[in-house]
Amino acid sequence: MVLDADNRALIQTIWPCIASHAEAYGSEALLRMFLSFPQTKTYFPDFEVSKDSPQMKAHGKKVVDALTNAVHHLDNIDAAMSKLSDLHAYDLRVDPGNFPLLAHHLLVTIAVHHPDKLDCLTHRALDKFLDLIGCALTSKYR
Repeated sequence: MVLDADNRALIQTIWPCIASHAEAYGSEALLRMFLSFPQTKTYFPDFEVSKDSPQMKAHGKKVVDALTNAVHHLDNIDAAMSKLSDLHAYDLRVDPGNFPLLAHHLLVTIAVHHPDKLDCLTHRALDKFLDLIGCALTSKYR
């Protein structure tokens, strides 16, 4: 799958709205995922699962910041995510099935906060982008 020029433009247009709320949106997406799929919390045993949890906010910001880095490197998402892929595959051994779950909950979070900006074309572009992120993150599992 490749992001065409239209997809890239849509992603780059909406992303500043997301990046400017990295901590809030990232932690909200994590909270949604942990509550919907409790098994995903396995990797975060010490996290307080609540809206105001400092651990959730800090990790949520890390997630969105990593995605922001990928947005800045849409021509080479694999390279932009390489170190993170190594970390998840070799050190943390995160279940790769968790990446699409988090992507889904991030899209839900964006839809809640920016319904006017998340039209069907932007939604599709972000979905493709997050799918490419998932592919990049799981590439080291093979």
